[in-house]
Amino acid sequence: TSTVVSAMSVLSSCGKDELTPGQETGPADAPVVDSPEEWHDKIRTLPYPKMSNELYINPSPLIVPQDMKTGKWLQFALSDDSSFPDGRTVYSDTLGWNMFNPHTALAEGTWYWKFRNVSEDGTKQEWSETIPFEVKGSAPVFVTPDFSAFRENLPREHPRLYCWLRPYLENAKANVSRHEEYGRLLSRAKTALDADCQALLSAVSEDSMEMLSSYVEYLYQAAILTDGEEYLEKMDEILGQMLSRGFSDSELFLTNFCSTYIAYSHLAIYDLLYDRLPQSERSATEELLMRYCSRYFASYCGSQENNIFDNHFWQKNMRVQFQTVLCLYDKAGHEDDAMHMLEYYYELWTARAPASGFNRDGAWANGTGYFDANVKTLYYMPMTLSYLARFDFLQHPWYRNAGTALVYSWPPESSSAGFGDDSERQPYPRRQRAAFADFLARECGDAFAGWYAGQCRDELLADYELRLYRMCCNSDYSSDFPDDAPKMIWYEDIGEVVMHSDLESPGTNTSLSFRSATFGSGSHTLADQNSFNILHKGEKIYYHSGYYTSFSDAHNILSYRHTRAHNSILVNGIGQPFSTQGYGMVLRADGGDNIAYCLGDASNAYGGVSNDPMWISNFAAAGITQTPEYGFGETPLTKYRRQALMLYPDIVLIYDELEASEPVRWDWLLHSPERFSIDGASLGVTSEFPESGCAAAVNFFSGAALSLSQTDEFFSPPVPEDPDSYPAQWHLTARAENTASLRVLAVIRIGDCPGSLPSVSRSGNVITCGNWQIEAALRADEDERLLVRNTQNGAVYSYGYDNPVLGGQEYSRAYNLSSVLYDVKDGVFGISEMYDRSPISTKTMH
Repeated sequence: TSTVVSAMSVLSSCGKDELTPGQETGPADAPVVDSPEEWHDKIRTLPYPKMSNELYINPSPLIVPQDMKTGKWLQFALSDDSSFPDGRTVYSDTLGWNMFNPHTALAEGTWYWKFRNVSEDGTKQEWSETIPFEVKGSAPVFVTPDFSAFRENLPREHPRLYCWLRPYLENAKANVSRHEEYGRLLSRAKTALDADCQALLSAVSEDSMEMLSSYVEYLYQAAILTDGEEYLEKMDEILGQMLSRGFSDSELFLTNFCSTYIAYSHLAIYDLLYDRLPQSERSATEELLMRYCSRYFASYCGSQENNIFDNHFWQKNMRVQFQTVLCLYDKAGHEDDAMHMLEYYYELWTARAPASGFNRDGAWANGTGYFDANVKTLYYMPMTLSYLARFDFLQHPWYRNAGTALVYSWPPESSSAGFGDDSERQPYPRRQRAAFADFLARECGDAFAGWYAGQCRDELLADYELRLYRMCCNSDYSSDFPDDAPKMIWYEDIGEVVMHSDLESPGTNTSLSFRSATFGSGSHTLADQNSFNILHKGEKIYYHSGYYTSFSDAHNILSYRHTRAHNSILVNGIGQPFSTQGYGMVLRADGGDNIAYCLGDASNAYGGVSNDPMWISNFAAAGITQTPEYGFGETPLTKYRRQALMLYPDIVLIYDELEASEPVRWDWLLHSPERFSIDGASLGVTSEFPESGCAAAVNFFSGAALSLSQTDEFFSPPVPEDPDSYPAQWHLTARAENTASLRVLAVIRIGDCPGSLPSVSRSGNVITCGNWQIEAALRADEDERLLVRNTQNGAVYSYGYDNPVLGGQEYSRAYNLSSVLYDVKDGVFGISEMYDRSPISTKTMH
């Protein structure tokens, strides 16, 4: 008892007042989290921030929707006084874009801002209504210098693309032949030397221009590190070929990536060979580059600050635009335009980067699989901005958490946590992740990143995009696994939770990942709210299904992106729309040494069809309508709360509360690369995984009748059908017919072989699985309740209305339907109680 009382004195109070043992008052009803139409606009419709917006960072950018900018420019005013008095009001210059960064920390309290349009002739229109917002002490402070500090240190000489490497270049050159990546550097450069670039230029396509830009990059790296004349001559030859043929608008602007590849191929050569190029070639290159920049800047400015996340822009296009104007800001005839663009990209990075600007988790809201496409920009931009602004842009909270997110979202020797396009394709982390981990370990001293890079050494050495950086910046770091690594990580901003039983040991680790995101689905995320994935030994056990055959073919839309492809539910056969309105929320998560849990709410995730023009077009191109026959449409769903618990090391519980306004058909979905063996009488299934020697089993418990079925057929198969490229996958459905309410408990066990799995038995309301006893309210007319107790060590999880017994003492629950965890943290038993925690909104109406 003394241990319990002592632990209670250091309670973890997550979203509540401090609790005390034996309190006399009964549990209160916890505050209810709002359920707006959406938490985030895809394209902003209201000014940001407002009183209803909790700030992600201090200072917050002030952002005006694009359609509210009716003049040539905007001017902003910001004050801590609603009357905007002199001396306490900051006025921006007249700006050509829709954002203003204060570049100074804002004191706690209420602040006020407004904006006005300014006509091309300088006429200032009326100020907008005053917009108040609140600054709380909980917002992390990250204050970047204003643009003038950056401008003062702009490089004057070429090459300048990697100006921040200049202090290290001479030493790198002197030792280049002894560097472990020297042979790889020369090998890629040799490939470029032997390439027939004239043939690539004969027919412009995105693929051919990507190849050309890769060759130019190989040559650039080798030339700058070795001064090899053959590399310089090849680059000179390529530039001459490009300038000789020229690029029509239809070629230069074929696709946005094609434009970027063409621009970079010119830019890198121009930058490195600047002092040896004739003026005619310099001028011709500058004209093409400004033609490229001006065309895209006209569409980006005002739009990108208001777009939740434009994939291609942040992956490559913005970086190359920035690099281009960095090289041209002082060139005759282009100074004003290039400097204007340079300022925009500097301010845009401050306002909306990294990772959308509304994410401090270090994880990637747009999907694990597509993070790799962003790595070069995520490394290049902060290094360049930090060097020129004399400020460490890597102090942003996202970067401080990125090393941890790399490890937990995609461990070494393992498949990924499994959310987003292309997340399933690779059985282990790719070279870009290893390179980014190495970068974070060097620059931030991140222990998780250092361990990750050490574990992914082969992939790291295979990376070429950050090779120039590594060959110049030879800094050491520890590759030891951090002693204080938690078993569970909750990414609160992006709505994901990941749990690992033994992260340091891929050969024994079991992991559970869960997603319920306020960002909804669309872009490179999928319609998978309240879904989960389970890995064992890095192998897929229960995992989302389908193949990333393309961004939007019929298979992608119906059997990969659609909710039917995920470990979630369907309502009358209907899933979640591809939109920010089809959102979920992770409302709670906590964990100790024996138990981890999270609670997601996808009650608003089944709200009709997508109105996004991009998806409407994609559906039409694939010959699909957003109708019930394809699994789209309105549903009468009113409640879908799912709890996912990991009982370490290898038991998972999924507890669902489902309600609708009328009787419906509920389909509880589970996917696996291996066939299920179904026992209909016991509502149990087992699967074996021959390649890894793993086994898994699930038992279902419910107050309603469930039927189990499986198929290895996709709703829409990959085309062309190729069994070797697209192995069969198995899809299990636990179905309840014609009921308005449903409770389901799934008890999942994972192990090395079927005989190693603990048995599951039921006696009355008590389910026993190994050392665990589980009590769950399974009838829809019962009060919600889930109680999990370890009979060996005493760890407890309690959800409901009653007061659980913890360590021999009754604990007085503070809030109804709270989650109470009694478990070991930091070596001692303690208690934490949590109720629903509201996500952060970037929309909201007031």
